[in-house]
Amino acid sequence: MTTASRHDHFPRRDERRRDHIRRAASSLDARWRTADGLPGGLRAAMAAAANEPPAAAIAALAPWLADTGWLARRLGEAVAQLAAEPFASPPPRPVGGGESAGGLLLAEQGAIRLTLRIQGFERREGPPATTRFPPGVAAIRFLRTGGASIRRHRVAVSAAEEAGAFTAASAAACQSEGARPLAAGESLFLDTARESFTLADASGDILFLELAVQPPPPLPVRAYDVASGRLVHLASARRDASFRQMGLAVLRALGRRDAAPLFVAEIESGDFAARWAAMRELVALDPAAAMPHLARMAAADPHPEIRRAATATLALYPSPPACWMGAGEAHAAPDRSARRARI
Repeated sequence: MTTASRHDHFPRRDERRRDHIRRAASSLDARWRTADGLPGGLRAAMAAAANEPPAAAIAALAPWLADTGWLARRLGEAVAQLAAEPFASPPPRPVGGGESAGGLLLAEQGAIRLTLRIQGFERREGPPATTRFPPGVAAIRFLRTGGASIRRHRVAVSAAEEAGAFTAASAAACQSEGARPLAAGESLFLDTARESFTLADASGDILFLELAVQPPPPLPVRAYDVASGRLVHLASARRDASFRQMGLAVLRALGRRDAAPLFVAEIESGDFAARWAAMRELVALDPAAAMPHLARMAAADPHPEIRRAATATLALYPSPPACWMGAGEAHAAPDRSARRARI
């Protein structure tokens, strides 16, 4: 017997009620946005700090982490809206989830984000196996610890690597401290390109505020295996590149060979991690279309590891007949309007 879901009762045929739900959520969101934009408001404070160095921006916005009365009032209003209408979708917007802590995006201005994160309790076999280093700075304040332990991790990054000369072959190993109990109210300030943390052993939910400043950097997001300290994964640190990468993955899964110009446009990205992610997707989607671009990447990509990866991938191709190369070359000159298309 299938358990009934509350969503089975969504008022699909009650346009008046659905309109009321939408209006109530929009009204609350507009009221918060207006208050945030006034002098002394959260968004106004973020706008004033937007052009400051990341550490200075964090310092300017620290009072919003120290005094959470404003947050309690807003969450109370959102809960009241849900109590009055169970199908309401009050602000703020949900973010994250999956393997990372999910939460609510409280405010965003350029590269600055303030998020309420929750790491839901679930029994695990052991502590997290990997830790991530996204470039930027962050201030964390733990509101509920759930009885968890915290483990700090550090990795060295040179100025040259931070400026764009990073390679996986020369990456330093990650060094990890021993675990210790997490204290309620504890705060951390992190240079997130070099410092991270993992949480384990929780017996309840963990709740924390995260204020992050993450301008688009040339340094990629790096994931390390905690046990060995080895680098195990690289990804673009640019949010726009990450969105496009997800879009390309969907197009590849759908077999959309007609979208090859979009893949080609991303292959020309200035971000080496984004270039290679797009190339992998195009090779999986349409090997013939990918081949000429892969050959150019192997010969002339500015990043040495991308050249080596492209060369190794090119060696997996069988010797193609001339007509196959011609088909690939036909894809090599994408329509300019398609390049500008949004994914």
